[in-house]
Amino acid sequence: MSETPQNESTESPDFAAMTRDIAEVPAVEVIVTVAVNLMSAAAVKLGLTEEGDEHKDLDEARKLITALAGLLDAGVTEISSFHAAPLRDGLKSLQLAFREASLVPDEPGQGPGEKYTGPVYG
Repeated sequence: MSETPQNESTESPDFAAMTRDIAEVPAVEVIVTVAVNLMSAAAVKLGLTEEGDEHKDLDEARKLITALAGLLDAGVTEISSFHAAPLRDGLKSLQLAFREASLVPDEPGQGPGEKYTGPVYG
């Protein structure tokens, strides 16, 4: 005789509702949301939050900044300059913060995301 644990829910997720919700979101909003999430994660990994160095990990920050630069490089033609300009500014700020945080800074053009954006000088 098997028993179902009391904590286990018998309801399954409503995938149809989730699909409808996703279908209603414009592509621009999805791109901007992903970009902001990448920026936020990179800022944490750069130690730019209130906790400072507690979560600092420059290797992880490099990956996130490069992913953000790639997303913006590919998606900038799909979103308006109204959305693209602040995202580009945020990316550049993260790239400069990375350069400042690095003990041995990358050569110009070799920093995170610079293959997409070109060299960033600090």
